[in-house]
Formats: sequence, structure tokens, C-alpha cells
Amino acid sequence: MDKCFTYEGIKLHYTIGGEGQPLFLLHGWGCSTEIWKSIVPFLEERFRVINVDFAGFGTSEEPPAVWGVEEYTRSVEALAKAEGVENPILVGHSFGGRVSIVYASRNKTCKVMLVDAAGVKPKRSLNYYRKVYTFKLFKHLANLFLGKERAQKLIEKRRAKAGSADYNNASPRMRAILSKVVNEDLCHLMPKISAPTLLFWGENDTATPLADAKRMEKLIPDAGLVTVAGAGHYSFLENTPLFLRVVESFLSKEIKR
Repeated sequence: MDKCFTYEGIKLHYTIGGEGQPLFLLHGWGCSTEIWKSIVPFLEERFRVINVDFAGFGTSEEPPAVWGVEEYTRSVEALAKAEGVENPILVGHSFGGRVSIVYASRNKTCKVMLVDAAGVKPKRSLNYYRKVYTFKLFKHLANLFLGKERAQKLIEKRRAKAGSADYNNASPRMRAILSKVVNEDLCHLMPKISAPTLLFWGENDTATPLADAKRMEKLIPDAGLVTVAGAGHYSFLENTPLFLRVVESFLSKEIKR
């Protein structure tokens, strides 16, 4: 069932189906509820599944300001309250993992599955900082010596070559949000997660490396790691049969009989 929820003056889309223990599906950056479509039928036979389009993704409206992980988490907390959800299961992929970490660190949570999740601030090389500050200098000089329209065209052209696909495909506000959230380190919250947590990770993930999963496993009190051979950042899609077997095993006590 498709539903809408109004939060901070914007409409957020989500779907809900199935019965039993409530389970939130929280997608990654640049994705939507659609990313879970091959998973949802299996889950809805066993749980009450709430599949969320984060603000600015899918058919949900963009945030009214530059949100961070905190604001995105509050939107999920508000939705949980509106749907009468307590003690949910959280399944978060990539950016959805960030929200899962914050949510579980301060709310009663049944269990957590972090799938190729973000949350560990990446270590930056000197080359990375060189590129960042060179681009900032380029922007400053372009705006200083060229007309506004010409400067903007040159800046966008250079950004398209240097920026990530996620950044280049985003609107100006979502670009600002992406720049904010990728620099948020959530390691300090991980020891506060009391719920049993399972990390499901592609061994060849380059967006959120396996080293991040191993660090999370050490920081979260009750955590275990499943590594998916040959898989990358979308391990749950690259080996869906394994993912579903792990879900059924990890969540066996919560499955509706």
C-alpha cells in the first residue's frame, strides 16, 4: 500500500505491507523504495514492512533545508510514531545504514541489519585535499574574473568531470546535503547500539570498504559480519539468495508464524 506522511511541511512517500514485527527498509543515496522490490515480497510474508523514500528521493519531496543524518533520522522516528511502530527491525543499505545507526543508538530497536552501510568517515589522501582546494580556488578565480553566467558554466563543466555521479546527478540542495552527510562520522554512536546487529557486506565494496564493516563489528557491542564473496556495494542484489537466507536466519525469532 502506497502512503504519504507530512513532515516539516514536506510529503514523504512510503509503502507498507505484511503483518507481524515491524521492519523498516532504508535505502541508500540515489536510490528509492524501488531498490528493494526483489526483496519486499519475501519480507512481507514474514513482517510488517515499511519501505521508505527518504526526503529528496523517489517520490518524496526535497528537504526544506540542508539536512544531515540527524534530520533524516528524525523523519523516520516521526513516521514510526505516526504508524504506531515500537521496537522495529531496521534494514539499512549505504546511507540508510547511517540513519539506522543513529536511530538504533537512541531508540528501542529489535534488531539491525547494516548492508554495505555508511557511517565511518573515509580517510582522505593528500591528493583528495589537493583536488578539493584546487577546485575551490578555481571557483573563486572564475567568479572574480568572469561574468556570473560564464563562470557558472565553467564551474559546472569542471564539476561534471571531477565530481562523483551521486553529486553530479543531484539538485543544488541535495548536493549540499550529500557534502554534509558524507563527512559525518558515526563511530561514537555505535557503542550505544544495544540491539543485535548483523553486517552484510560485499568483499569488493569500494564505496564503503570492508574495513568499515570490521570497524563497526568491533564498535557495536553485539555484532556479527557476513562477507559476500565477489560482491560490491550492492551485495544484497548481487547475491539475493544468500541475503534472504541470512535474513531468515538472523530474524528467525521475529518471523510471523
